[in-house]
Amino acid sequence: MSLYEKAWQAILARIAAAAAAAGRNPAEIRLLAVSKSFPPDAVRAAYALGQRAFGENYVQEAISKADALADLPDVEWHMIGPLQSNKARLAARRFAWIETVDRLRIAERLAERHDPQLPRLDVCVQVNISGEASKSGAAPRDAVALAEAIAHLPRLALRGFMGIARAGSDGSAQREQFRALRRIFEMAQSRGLRVDTLSMGMSDDLEAAIAEGSTQVRIGSALFGPRS
Repeated sequence: MSLYEKAWQAILARIAAAAAAAGRNPAEIRLLAVSKSFPPDAVRAAYALGQRAFGENYVQEAISKADALADLPDVEWHMIGPLQSNKARLAARRFAWIETVDRLRIAERLAERHDPQLPRLDVCVQVNISGEASKSGAAPRDAVALAEAIAHLPRLALRGFMGIARAGSDGSAQREQFRALRRIFEMAQSRGLRVDTLSMGMSDDLEAAIAEGSTQVRIGSALFGPRS
């Protein structure tokens, strides 16, 4: 068994255990492998294990990686880093998901730039659930209104919300932040928005996120190892 396979199986086991503890079906929780800063060979190794969805923080790095892996036809690339307006055209054409939409202007640019011949671009509203000035994301009080505006844009498919808990938080604080995002998600559903994705939880806090309803965890270091 390869090093990546051991790590991948360990993550799946953590997801299954956290789901069981929360009385949930682990099949409801998707694993997004965060491949930012890791080489194409790392993605290829995870792909060989069955992983298909990969997250990247930088548009140019993701495009270079996708080009190097063009022989893998069903890789699904997710943008999980802050997106600048001048990168919207490239991002709209090269990613299947943009999880970091935090203002309407970015969503409008994506809608303008996305190829109408392609399937709708899946997007999530990023919410700053930790309240840190250094973190991107819409303010919690503005998140549902932003989601409602995005839902009316052409060529985009609003899928849900994404958030990052404060690093180093204890389990109770992590759960409180994730719970806040879940409430936003539920409020959006109550207003008729067809959202199905709650992207929250990473290598250090996936258990807390799953306990609070996460449908997708974003895992990097626990799968690929420490970043240089």
